[in-house]
Amino acid sequence: MAAPAHLAAAFGERLKENEPLAKHVHIRIGGPADLYLEAKSSDEIVQAVEAAIAEGLPFAIFGGGSNTLPSDDGFRGLVIQAANRNWSIDGTRVIAEAGVPSGFLARKTAEAGLTGLEWAVSLPGTIGGAVRGNAGCFGGETKDAFVSAETLLVTDGRAFRAICTKNECGFGYRESRFKRSRDVILSAEFALAVAPKETCLARLEEVLSKRKADQPSDAPSAGCMFKNFDFKDEAVLAKLKERVEVPEAFLRAKRLPAGWLIEQADMKGKAIGAAKVSEKHGNFLLNLGGATASDVLQLISLIKMRIRNEFGIQLEEEVQLLGF
Repeated sequence: MAAPAHLAAAFGERLKENEPLAKHVHIRIGGPADLYLEAKSSDEIVQAVEAAIAEGLPFAIFGGGSNTLPSDDGFRGLVIQAANRNWSIDGTRVIAEAGVPSGFLARKTAEAGLTGLEWAVSLPGTIGGAVRGNAGCFGGETKDAFVSAETLLVTDGRAFRAICTKNECGFGYRESRFKRSRDVILSAEFALAVAPKETCLARLEEVLSKRKADQPSDAPSAGCMFKNFDFKDEAVLAKLKERVEVPEAFLRAKRLPAGWLIEQADMKGKAIGAAKVSEKHGNFLLNLGGATASDVLQLISLIKMRIRNEFGIQLEEEVQLLGF
């Protein structure tokens, strides 16, 4: 589609038409977006969203592309990639725009002798994506040190900036209000704690070492495909125990890792087309080269059906589906 005149005037050649989304997401899958913009500031994100709303143009936004699976057909509308990357440290107060890489911020805060974000050094995405999905790993979650976010609230055909406090963000396990709305995260504030720099840096290396040992890096992926399963119903657990021995640590946490469930269902190494369940970690679906979103979705469906039939557990996707 041709770009609306005022969008084209505002962003010029940076506003691309029929841009392959596979170029911009980690799993290297996805058809063309009608329009694509890399927004280099929060103001540019706001300007692009307001223009899309004025034109009645569907829009979507993502950050680093690590937890995103675009459709083979691409996206009919405007895709905005957040590349706003300003950040600051003031005492124990840290502010980072949505496009700041999470791993970068984790390292910079550790180097400043601040603790609270070391776990995030292993995240491949950005701060905006981390807030949206309440990303977490290795014992930490985004919400733990989160204070507030500057957002662009989109409602009733208009958009306006607002500060959302931690309580207003509706954080849950890999969940926030932003997953259920069109609202856009522009930046986030965190409150960290002072700690010896050497301790913080050692924790960074510990996390990176665990990631290297546990997670595949030999082929493109979207990161963890499914949420881990929190169980409240003891009947579900009883059915699972009939089939497998459940580690005590999972019972104490009342959380079953999706990768472990996939392994128990003997799904590691399963492939459809060029999409394959990693042999190293069951919660990673790999693009072996030329995989399509259809391949991945069929594999997702097969995994969910197998886990449901064998264990009575319904897995939920963690990735953001774009253009479906």
